[in-house]
Amino acid sequence: MGWNELLNEGRRKKGAEQKTQQKEELGAGQQETRTEIERDYDRILFSTPVRRLADKTQVFPLDKNDSVRTRLTHSHEVSNLARSIGTTLAFVHGVGGGVKNAQRNLPAILAATGLVHDLGNPPFGHQGESAIQSWFHENEAVLSTLEKEQHRQDFLKFEGNAQGFRLVTRLQLLNDDYGLDLTYATLTAMMKYPVPSHVVQKNHVAKKKHGFFAAEEHVVKQIQQATGLSYGIRHPLAYVMEACDDIAYVVLDVEDSVKKGLASFPDLMAHLQHQAGIDPLVRRVIDDSQIKHQQYQLEKLSPAELNDVSMQRFRVFAIGAMVRAAIATFINRQSEFEAGAIDKPLLELSDAESLRGALKMFGLKHGYTHRSVLRVELEGYHVIRGLMDMFWASIADRGNDGLVPKHKHPFTRFVYGRISENYRRIFENPTEEDQKLPVRYRECILLTDMISGMTDSFAMNLYAELKSLQGEFDVKKFLRE
Repeated sequence: MGWNELLNEGRRKKGAEQKTQQKEELGAGQQETRTEIERDYDRILFSTPVRRLADKTQVFPLDKNDSVRTRLTHSHEVSNLARSIGTTLAFVHGVGGGVKNAQRNLPAILAATGLVHDLGNPPFGHQGESAIQSWFHENEAVLSTLEKEQHRQDFLKFEGNAQGFRLVTRLQLLNDDYGLDLTYATLTAMMKYPVPSHVVQKNHVAKKKHGFFAAEEHVVKQIQQATGLSYGIRHPLAYVMEACDDIAYVVLDVEDSVKKGLASFPDLMAHLQHQAGIDPLVRRVIDDSQIKHQQYQLEKLSPAELNDVSMQRFRVFAIGAMVRAAIATFINRQSEFEAGAIDKPLLELSDAESLRGALKMFGLKHGYTHRSVLRVELEGYHVIRGLMDMFWASIADRGNDGLVPKHKHPFTRFVYGRISENYRRIFENPTEEDQKLPVRYRECILLTDMISGMTDSFAMNLYAELKSLQGEFDVKKFLRE
């Protein structure tokens, strides 16, 4: 692998088609000033799934506090951190040197992958993934006709990362079957787990989950050929994006926990001192944060204001320390990352690992497992499973006329009509590659497409609406039959 391939600005559409589309987008007499990878970021930013992230859970589902992060603000923060690191790698350390546009494209590709990395997450965060997985485990008879293990595992181990890849390559239609038609470089770098679902390995960072479904495996083969990668080998910038995601969630989710009053700045300092106070990097962050906290105590601030401003300074110190540690580790082991020979996350190999681990423990104790969070997550879990019951009934009750819907019951006909027209069009008009897949597989992926595309509020409201119209129709009985 070389950076010429890793920063491949080609797209899956043929060159002539790309030029025609670009000319139409710009208008007569206009000249494109962005690189192709910079255009990727813009395509992602203006896409509908990005806007939906504003109503998807980061940590606190359906939170009424506007200052608490959603999946959208989290994604923008990851993107910002990633762009910053990309700028340092390109301009200070010369990563990708000698490759055309590398100094522009390294920051751009990291910004794009940071923004896109959570697009496939279902509502209610990781509880949404768990709800989808558990539904298929409890209704495994639905998968009984699928002969290939990969096809079964795609659903039993449903993964938001794979859904995100499907979303940008297939579901987010412009006017064809290329989705957003992102560059080969961006598509490869966004794939944290470049393996299919039936060969995952829990002890390897690039293989512990799957990054694509069988339905998109032909796309993966195209982009791997274009970038010189193969199954199980990550793009080196995928390690960087993952580190930025880790930094954002351990630092900023802790800040949100304090913002909600679930813990305080002194609680955090005591925790860090107890868990990792002997670590030099942690010690510096504690000391710098405490100095600022003591200065703020001299001002006329309320307890809430003191907590807020002290946490803001802590955020600056912690993120700065972790970013510097991540950059140093990437540069020190650059050739190994470029060869895809690293089997652990970037931060785990860095001097910031103790701080990351201590912050994660604090978040688990005061945020992720707080009763208020668990209660709404549980409600969301039941909502998703209930919606899957009803939507599966609507998909399975299409009659015997192939893919043309001809429902026997008015309730299933109505529910089927609530599936996004985009998703139904792809299902009912399969491509040549889709036709190689069993109909039952395509039915299951239609179900997960619909569920994953929902926001938290939409899922709650739709569930209430459909339950009110269900009447005497017995979804559970339908599933058993």
